[in-house]
Amino acid sequence: MKPIKFFPFLLLLTACSSGTPKYDATGTFEATDVIVSAEASGKLLSFDIEEGAALKAGQQVGIIDTIQLYLKKLQLEASVKSVEGQRPDIIKQVAATKEQIVQAKRERDRVANLLRVGAANQKQLDDAESLLEVLQKQLVAQNSTLKNSDQSLTWQSSSVGIQVAQIEDQLSKCHITSPLTGTVLAKYAEAGELAAPGTPLFKVADMEQIYLRAYITSEQLANVKLGQKATVYADYGDDIRKEYPGVVTWISETSEFTPKTILTKNERANLVYAVKIAVKNDGMLKIGMYGGADFSD
Repeated sequence: MKPIKFFPFLLLLTACSSGTPKYDATGTFEATDVIVSAEASGKLLSFDIEEGAALKAGQQVGIIDTIQLYLKKLQLEASVKSVEGQRPDIIKQVAATKEQIVQAKRERDRVANLLRVGAANQKQLDDAESLLEVLQKQLVAQNSTLKNSDQSLTWQSSSVGIQVAQIEDQLSKCHITSPLTGTVLAKYAEAGELAAPGTPLFKVADMEQIYLRAYITSEQLANVKLGQKATVYADYGDDIRKEYPGVVTWISETSEFTPKTILTKNERANLVYAVKIAVKNDGMLKIGMYGGADFSD
């Protein structure tokens, strides 16, 4: 029974030693991930996500307590109404003075006519013109004072409006959303816990556009360039491999030692360059999966 038991293993070794397929570079698949942190302080009222869940960009997944901020917003909005209620009605407030000026002009004209026929004296005309001048100056002063008051209230209302906008921004930050379309890789908090700005809540990764991080030698570096097409192979085990079209999107500017768990002196002398090859994920590729690349295309 023992020879039969180990025979498939011997065949696997033989297949591996045949060197098919031969890769120009090998590595593992990785994705662009983002750790989403809280932007506000308070209790997590809801946080409805699970690891492995698919999210869309902008999708709300939780909310932090907003009661105090909402009450503050109501208070500021009431202050805005109070300020607007103090705004003077310039037209109405100067209407009486304008009417007095109209009457003063009539009186001056009447005295002038009487003076021409000898029914009034010069002093009466001078007094009428003096009263008209005083009323006109009074109107100018009233307009200036009321406009200054109106401008001051405008600035005050604008200041309170800015505070309302700040509260609205803080309220929006209480709504936890996904920054990208992707899959939840990790969840760091639960509903009911207290959150503070900077507290990690979850990690999400874009699994539609995945990358093979592979390594090439300095000799290969001259034949690999950004934008170059490549064939990527995903190794699913048991000699099951799948082929994907890929594009080189990044080449490291510095070399590094070949990334292995155990390095010998000879291996330490072999410097390699990391490259990233973008691949459209069909749902089968996973982070950390082994793969290879062929640049001969």
